[in-house]
Amino acid sequence: MAINIILAGPRGRMGSEAVKMVKNEPDFKLVACIDRKYNGQQLKDIEGLPDMNVPVYEDIDKCFKQVKADIFIDLTVPEFGYHHTKTALDNNIRPVVGTTGFTDEQIIELSQLAKAKNTGCIIAPNFAIGAVLMMKFSQMAGKYFSDVEIIEKHHDKKLDAPSGTAKKTAEMIMETRSHKNQGHPDEEETIRGSRGGEMDGMRIHSVRLPGLVAHQEVVFGSSGQTLSIKHDSLNRDSFMEGIKLSVFKVMDMNELAYGLENIL
Repeated sequence: MAINIILAGPRGRMGSEAVKMVKNEPDFKLVACIDRKYNGQQLKDIEGLPDMNVPVYEDIDKCFKQVKADIFIDLTVPEFGYHHTKTALDNNIRPVVGTTGFTDEQIIELSQLAKAKNTGCIIAPNFAIGAVLMMKFSQMAGKYFSDVEIIEKHHDKKLDAPSGTAKKTAEMIMETRSHKNQGHPDEEETIRGSRGGEMDGMRIHSVRLPGLVAHQEVVFGSSGQTLSIKHDSLNRDSFMEGIKLSVFKVMDMNELAYGLENIL
């Protein structure tokens, strides 16, 4: 039996790729889309999207009440991602969320709600398998290198900085790394922000330029050596296998997992 999916953000860069992925996966069925425009129309009415008779809703509550679904995929923006995820859980629909920018408090609240509803949920800052491996390798290295800086680069339409992937990477490194405030104790920024953001003594730098997709390098240093762990997503197709895997996995879950590494 096909897994029925509602997808939010079909016109976005990630969302449009996800629509194609769902369309081409024989075990998936796209039953509705959430969009800020085109309310009451069909997906086929939106330029650039597949010729599919799939209803488009602006009101997420109305959509969830009128359309029977197993999975909700959210690939929108932080402004809407939290509300969408919470609403899906309230309606016992399993969210697979690629939107970043959630606060720690929101993750905790959604985790509690998923457990109370006995409903699986996956929130992943990055769905690229290679990016998840980059984070895991960095976590391993953090045990041996206390000095580390993260450089993440994304397209100039990205709204949050640093990226969810960079924050998640730093959190994972913190689990193995001995705390250290890096750099010279008397260093001074002559241009504010030159040293990047700070997280547990580590530095995170965000680059935003047209032409980029999603890229991250984690650089470790110690006496006489450096170690660089790097991942590049060259197009958004790189995220689709992770989303597909998450849809299958979340069907058998009854709580929230934050990060793709928790289901690999």
